[in-house]
Amino acid sequence: MTTAPNKSTGGLLSDALAHVSSLVRSEVDLARAEVNENLKTAGMAIGFIVGALVVALTALNVLSAALVAALTEVGIAAGWSALIVGVIFALIAYAMLNKGTNDLKLSSLAPSRTAKNVKRDAQAVKEVYDDK
Repeated sequence: MTTAPNKSTGGLLSDALAHVSSLVRSEVDLARAEVNENLKTAGMAIGFIVGALVVALTALNVLSAALVAALTEVGIAAGWSALIVGVIFALIAYAMLNKGTNDLKLSSLAPSRTAKNVKRDAQAVKEVYDDK
């Protein structure tokens, strides 16, 4: 912005509006980029959830019978062996599901950097107008 002493009020207002418009466009672009980045993170979180389901199903189908048989060989009754194995796999699946859902919380998807920048910019504009 030029600081010519003879610049009219209209010219100053026009310059100020141009700067505000540019600032708003920059903030919108930043918000868009941040939301895209957060959506990629959400995609990864959904991948963790899908992965958890696949691992849980595969583990239950393949290893359950082997572990139940092994526990039965050790001397534990077949029913108790099946219960122990089922609880172990359920805990693993719960841990993976919990990780995926925690990564999907809305607070992690919000454009927090953009909000911080907008607050900072609004404060700067307020300070400029308060000084005049």
